[in-house]
Amino acid sequence: TTAVFTVASVALELVLGVLVALALARQRRGRRHALSLLLLAWAMPAVVTAKIFEWLYHPIGGLVNFVLGGAALNWLGEPRLALPAVILTDVWRTMPFVAVLAYARLLGIPAEIYEAAQVDGAGRLATFMRVTLPLLRPVLLIAVLFRTLDALRAFDIMYVLTGGGPAGATETLTVHAYRALFQVLEFGFGSAIGVIVFALVMAVAWIYLRLL
Repeated sequence: TTAVFTVASVALELVLGVLVALALARQRRGRRHALSLLLLAWAMPAVVTAKIFEWLYHPIGGLVNFVLGGAALNWLGEPRLALPAVILTDVWRTMPFVAVLAYARLLGIPAEIYEAAQVDGAGRLATFMRVTLPLLRPVLLIAVLFRTLDALRAFDIMYVLTGGGPAGATETLTVHAYRALFQVLEFGFGSAIGVIVFALVMAVAWIYLRLL
């Protein structure tokens, strides 16, 4: 569950963050307001975000089901829907972090590089793949590093939304460690899970630093 949550969250945040950054860079009017609204989601505490999405996912009065045509989907009570719902909540909250980093890097790319690519006959897709993306790569690696470390030890959102349920569908390592330590009082087992999480975070950090 921890692996699925981490990979899905970080991948979606990376793709959406780059798309939002490109949209911001092309925007001519209202860019400051758009950036402010974008940062609002990231600045909001995780617990507040989780409570907001708990209301949005409500099976009867929730906005999500209303947008889906009045469907009565139990997003947080159905095992097959709970983890995607938690992942989307995390993506909404932390995608702006990736977007702002990518946007800041886009502002630092000289216009002459794009003019040279245009003279060489490169289209939009070729320019993005061969110019923009390689220049964004160092910043995106840093963003992925921070987001992967956060996702591996994420606790707030899934604990508030589902408490690790239903049927353990959203029980990540950190939630499992919390239950072992504070609910079952298995201090040795809970501490062992904490050490495993620490080892995973260190391993991921080492791999990314080698890539950088």
